[in-house]
Order: sequence, then structure tokens, then C-alpha cells
Amino acid sequence: MSHDDHKSMKIFAATGGTLLAEQMCKHLELPLAAATIECFPDNEIIVKVNEDVRGRDCFIVQSTSMPVNDNLMELLIWIDTLRRASARRITAVIPYFGYARQDRKDEGRVPITAKLVANLITAAGATRVLCMDLHAAQIQGFFDIPVDHLTATKVFCDYFSQRDDMQGDDMVIVSPDVGNVKVANMYAGLLDSKLAIIDKRRDSGSEVVSKRLIGDVEGKTVLMVDDMISTAGTICEAAKLVTEKGAKKVIAAATHGVIVGPAVERIKKSPISEIIITDTIAPDSRLDNLEDQLQILSVARFLGEAVHRIHHHMSISSLFNHGEGPKK
Repeated sequence: MSHDDHKSMKIFAATGGTLLAEQMCKHLELPLAAATIECFPDNEIIVKVNEDVRGRDCFIVQSTSMPVNDNLMELLIWIDTLRRASARRITAVIPYFGYARQDRKDEGRVPITAKLVANLITAAGATRVLCMDLHAAQIQGFFDIPVDHLTATKVFCDYFSQRDDMQGDDMVIVSPDVGNVKVANMYAGLLDSKLAIIDKRRDSGSEVVSKRLIGDVEGKTVLMVDDMISTAGTICEAAKLVTEKGAKKVIAAATHGVIVGPAVERIKKSPISEIIITDTIAPDSRLDNLEDQLQILSVARFLGEAVHRIHHHMSISSLFNHGEGPKK
């Protein structure tokens, strides 16, 4: 980083992005910008920026993960603080975008909360947004400001390619549901593996019923890749099915380790030998019980590089090799 960058570019850490922001700054050889976040006794949040940001290019790192509403509100307050302090540009770096699953009306009289959140971020004064592996790619279009949509594909593929047990004909990529086929197919292409698909039927919000497997997994290592693991119902049912069909090993990978409710218990009871996630959501004590099965890859360098490129008006898409882009 040049001396000019130290003056003109500021990276701030919100509560849900502290670890990532610190590591991004380390990669960019920049100091983390100074600010304080306090909660009043009634839980109101106040943010104070402790250095001059007038005319500067500011980035605020915040995943809107649990507690979702607190983290979202804090992000809005950060944006307002920076806008009123006359920042030249405010980029909301949202590695994990909460409410992304509420992206359409799938029945009558329900909200489209992902669009509401996009409106709130825009109204607060963000100039642009940087996200990673949005649950639905069309959420980019919910914003009337530029959105850079990154994917962790490169981070995963770099890791997979270093492992001998994940090479060649021994491995099959399995899409745990029909909706994820495009992503699974992309990984199959990048890793030169075969593809299998699980056709699942969902009975209710929390109950998942897997039906049949399209493709062959007998004697193979199965890799299932998804954008998030939440209650882990889908992925654990899928793991049971491929094991019944003769898979010798099951590895699950997901960008966002939301991991809530019965997820930990389900994973521990399932045939999944390994879970690979990234640090878009800061790891906490809920993951301690998964110690033996869990591998966490960092996206900090990748996000840092994207921030550097945004600051210098360079291409973001050239961060990806051919075929590694976000899901369409």
C-alpha cells in the first residue's frame, strides 16, 4: 500500500466484521481506522469515528449474521455516521448478507425483506456494496447503487487442489438439491469431477425429506458445496442418502457457516467426516463441538484485494479465473 492509501482509504470494523477487518488491514498493510461503538443501557447503539474521514474512501466491514437485527442496525448507523462526517465514498462490505433468503414472494402476504434491507442500506447513504456468495444472485439488482458480488470459489478451489484425497476420478460433486445444480456443475468443471444431484422434497420449513440420487457415488469421495449451512437439515439428509448409495467419504463445504438450531447435533450424528466453511461469519463458541470435523478457510486476503481494487478503480472480475465467477 502506498503512503497515499494510508491517508485516502479507511477501513472500519463493525461488531460483526471485527476479525475480518483486522485481517484485511494486515494484508493491505493499513492500520484499522479508529472508532468506538457503545451500547446505551437501553441497547441503543452509538458509533463515533475517531479520525478525520472528510473526502476519504471509507469501507465498513459488517456481516449481518446473528444477532441479525442488531448487526443490520449497527451497519446503518455506521453508514450514517460516515456520511455525516463527509466521507467521499462509503462502501458497505457485507461478507454475509442476512435476510438474503427472503428474496421473493413464494406465497401470498409475505414480505421481500432482502429488498427492504437493500433500500435501508441505500437510504442510509452507502455509495456501493461488496458482498460474498449471495443466496440469490438477483439481490444485486435490489440495490440502486453498484454491487460487487464476490464468490469464495477461488478460496475453496485453491484449498481443494492442495489435497490429494480430492483429486481425479475418486471424487464426485453432489448437489444437495436441484436449486444448487449450477454451482455444483461449476465445481465439477473446475475440479474435473463427475456430478450427481439429489432430488429432494421439502415437507415444511424445518423438515427436509430427500428422495433420490441422480448419478453414481459408489466407492467415491463425495463433496457437497452450498452457499450456506444453516440448520444443516438439507446437507445431513443428503449425506445419509449418498452414504446409503455407497459413498466412502462425505465432505461438505459452504461459504457461510450460519450453523444455528440443531445444526451442530445433526452434523455430529451425520456421516459427514468434514465440514469446510469460511470466516464470512466470525467463528464463535457454537462451533467448538465440531472441532474434529471443522475446517475454516479465511476470505480476508481475498476481500482485502477486492477493497484495494475498488479503491484504485481496478477490475474486480479479473480476481477470478475463467469459470470461477459468482453464481448467475
